[in-house]
Amino acid sequence: MRAVSWVIVLVLAVDTATPAVTSGLVRLGDGAAQDLETLAVRVTENPRAHAEVLTPLILECLAEAGCEPADLDAVVVGVGPGPFTGLRVGMATAAAFGDALGIPVHGVCTLDALAADVFAADVTAADVFAADVPPGSDLLVVTDARRREVYWARYSGGSRVEGPEVRKPAEVTAAPSRRVAGSPAHAELFDLPVVPVHSPSPAGLVTVAASELTARAAPQPLVPLYLRRPDAVETAARKK
Repeated sequence: MRAVSWVIVLVLAVDTATPAVTSGLVRLGDGAAQDLETLAVRVTENPRAHAEVLTPLILECLAEAGCEPADLDAVVVGVGPGPFTGLRVGMATAAAFGDALGIPVHGVCTLDALAADVFAADVTAADVFAADVPPGSDLLVVTDARRREVYWARYSGGSRVEGPEVRKPAEVTAAPSRRVAGSPAHAELFDLPVVPVHSPSPAGLVTVAASELTARAAPQPLVPLYLRRPDAVETAARKK
């Protein structure tokens, strides 16, 4: 495996755990999660065409940044929670790039990346939030799990303190969170100020893996967070 640069790490970040197909190139330097520069980003809202659009989006990002695949030092991919088909596309694509280039592939929780975007915005753009909710306030993140359910996790001080889990919205309490982010339609089900962060950014994904990337830590095996069995089952299983 090709060694990762110690000072500057060029990372391909992808996520297909939400209806958005996200791809981007992020430069990480100085071993600090705050030292991030997004070189290119593409986000397409198309939950039924993950496989068709992800690789072209990656190639567009590389072209915009003036980079070749061989310039990449690592890949970060959201591992969910999310629907079976969408997760499989993103993770398989990330693994393929990693295998072809001999670079590490780090999986991160998609909800953690969404939370990282919110807490980063607390520092850089606090005015986008409700005036009566201080930056850094406890956060609930929810995304669409279909079947009238949500994937959810709760964050305090920038760290996850509950979840991820899949539940009906009525079974997820708003308190002690003071704001909510994620899928707009589902965030509105909670009596909390809604933060306008709907899908993970490349910077958010890389932030979650920043310490492992700069420490050149060996990545853990990619394990998708389905949180429940896929909708498709074999015929024999349905008859039981």
